[in-house]
Amino acid sequence: MRILVVEDDETVRSYILKGLSEHGHTVEQVGSGRDGLFMAATEEFDAIVLDRMLPPPDGMTILKTLRASGIQTPVLILSALGDVDDRVEGLKTGGDDYLIKPFQFSELMARLEVIAKRHNPRQSAETTLKVADLELDLQKHKVTKNGQTIEFQPREFRLLEYIMRNRGKLVTRTMLLEQVWDYHFDPETNVIDVHISRIRSKIDDKGKASFIETVRGSGYIFREN
Repeated sequence: MRILVVEDDETVRSYILKGLSEHGHTVEQVGSGRDGLFMAATEEFDAIVLDRMLPPPDGMTILKTLRASGIQTPVLILSALGDVDDRVEGLKTGGDDYLIKPFQFSELMARLEVIAKRHNPRQSAETTLKVADLELDLQKHKVTKNGQTIEFQPREFRLLEYIMRNRGKLVTRTMLLEQVWDYHFDPETNVIDVHISRIRSKIDDKGKASFIETVRGSGYIFREN
């Protein structure tokens, strides 16, 4: 998933970023209400983690503005305010879920997955991606080739998932940097080439064309061999 984290506490923000990144998700992080509102209103995300008490505008104001603008991105509210009235207000304002601080990351991750699936049931129903004898299991976070499990690092898994979801289409380097690495700069970096090379070495058959075709100067296309 591509997730926006709006949290002014740097320690909490870093904790969430580390956990989400380790799970292979792409994360945008901001520390103020103003930046959070701008990002949420101008870019597409699968979910938003929104602190309630932010430098102006606060979380509730951001949420009201988004919903009034017709933006229905799932929002998980984080707050130290845990009274029933506080939670009810957050949900009535348009929050999809409400998590009280302090929290365990495992619970935050589970709640994010639930609200994201609820928002996009078609995509959540797709639990495996399969091309020829290559299969990517999204629930078990496992890749198999001809029934044999292949070890994948989280970033490699996310990259393979993204290009398999877009199989047959050109995926540009910029798209990969933004969706998989959360980069919005340095398009000349070789990080993509290195990871593509690793993935090819794991999934391609010797003597056969690669699943991943390089389109010189543009990006890659995942072919159905």
